[in-house]
This record gives sequence, structure tokens and C-alpha cells, in this order.
Amino acid sequence: MPNPRYLDAALKELCRVSRTVSRRRGPDRRTGQQPSRRWEKASKARNKVQHRIANLREDALHKLTSAVAAEYGTVVVEDLNVAGMLRNRRLARRIADAGFGEIRRQLTYKTRRNGCRLVAADRWFPSSKICSGCGAVKAKLPLHIRTYHCDACGLVLDRDANAAHNLAALAAAAVTGTGVAADPDATKASKPRGADRKTRTTPPGRKAGRGRAGGAALPHQQQTETRDRPQTEALTLW
Repeated sequence: MPNPRYLDAALKELCRVSRTVSRRRGPDRRTGQQPSRRWEKASKARNKVQHRIANLREDALHKLTSAVAAEYGTVVVEDLNVAGMLRNRRLARRIADAGFGEIRRQLTYKTRRNGCRLVAADRWFPSSKICSGCGAVKAKLPLHIRTYHCDACGLVLDRDANAAHNLAALAAAAVTGTGVAADPDATKASKPRGADRKTRTTPPGRKAGRGRAGGAALPHQQQTETRDRPQTEALTLW
């Protein structure tokens, strides 16, 4: 189901009413200025447009999640880094309008209510880079490439369809328990944020040690002094 994009459809109207509000005399807390009646009228018109967009988006998300939870016995979702995706200034508005977090929240309780299984793929599972035919993994796959071409077996299909096949295979492996990322025994050991998988070099001046909370020791603080000091004495750094 494609994204209805209610915000894009009403963005022109929203910009028009927002300009009207900015041209009226609004409230000012610093000077105690009260808003004019024209500002209140324009503000109500702007709020009406915003509420309509929110209601249309909520209605579409509820219909989508209800249909998915009622039709399928197993639903697979991806643990995406939505906060990081919103840093992309070209896609932030579209991602926020899609409501990824709200879709997962609704699927969580609707699948439980309907007796379905909800499988969450790991954040680092390369669903788009894996070939659904032979299992070959691409090193890089930019977002602008919408068609998947496998160099090993020659498979050519839509990028999203290829990812859907891989997620379906992941859900099937989770049921059989083959020890992959979606296996219940394997997911217990994995961390949701994946911080242990990042390769980041620690600067030499911030190595862990006895001292400040950041790990850097003070110049006058020596290890010998720490060993000789009685444990009952309070350690004062500042």
C-alpha cells in the first residue's frame, strides 16, 4: 500500500493559512500583548488544516495495520533507526509523514489481540542487499537504486520485493529455529541498538581510568596516591 502523503496534498493550503497567521498581531508573552481577533480567526483556520492532516494520517494507519493483522498470521517488521533517518533533510518530511513508529506500535498490540506473531528483524539485517535467489550479499546498495541486480545469479527484481522475500525467509527461519538473527535463542543475545557492532576508535586522551566520569584522569591524580589513601577518606576532585 503506497503512502497517501496527506501532508504533501495539504501543504499548499497549510502554507497559505500559516502566512495569514504570521501577518496578524499575535500574542507576546514578553510584553503581555493580547492577540487580535483576526489572529485568533486565522489561527483556528490553521489548526483546522493541521487537525485534518493528523486525522487522515491516523485513519489511514489504523486501516492499514488492522488489515495486515487480520489477514496474516505472521507479520515481519524491521527495527529501523528512524531518528537517524530523520537527519536526512531530503527525506525527513516523507519519513515523518509515513509514521513508521506508529505503524509498529499499532502492529504490536493488534497482532497480539488477533493471535498473530510479530517478528522484528534486527536493525543490521541487510534485507535489501541480500539476493533472495542465491543468498549473495552486496557490499553497497545506494538508496536511489530501486532495482536489485544480482551479480552472482543474475536475478533482477524490484528492490522492495527482494527485501520482502528476505524478510519472509527470516520469519520462516525464526519458526524453525535455525539460529539466524530472528531465532528466539539468538535474539536474546543481540542488542537492539547494535552499539557493539560499531567500529569506533577511542581517542588516546579518553581512555578509561580512575578519575573523572569521562575517563580522563586529572594531572595531579596519581595511581600511587589512590592506593595509599585509606578507603574511608572522601576523594575530592574539585
